[in-house]
Amino acid sequence: MAKIIIDAANTPLGRVGTMAAKESLRGNEVIVINVEKSIISGDKLSVLAEIMRDRKRGGTSQKGPQFPRLPERFFKRKIRGMFPREQRGKDLWKALRCYEGNGKLHEDEIKHARKIEGKLPLKYSTIKELCRLLH
Repeated sequence: MAKIIIDAANTPLGRVGTMAAKESLRGNEVIVINVEKSIISGDKLSVLAEIMRDRKRGGTSQKGPQFPRLPERFFKRKIRGMFPREQRGKDLWKALRCYEGNGKLHEDEIKHARKIEGKLPLKYSTIKELCRLLH
């Protein structure tokens, strides 16, 4: 079981999520860093409206469903559907580690982090911006 570190800075949330899910299913320990810098493509207002629509669909604040506001929990919640729905998928999702910034990792571990290359879309929002607007 290898330790895979994925740098999510300036990378679409979906691409990081699929990579993390695939590596978890292969039996690797996955750590995602810089999740607050991950992006969601689209106009900021339309993305925010979609998130707010999903939040209002839920019940009361005491019963749930609970929608997180912290960037690392927001990221983990968004990629939850990329894991299998059986018990193995739930266990892998719980074992996934997401950190804002570099987390608890050392500099030599961060050097070997995988980065997904690609062009940025014209309109996008970072997770940090969206979470700040949700408060």
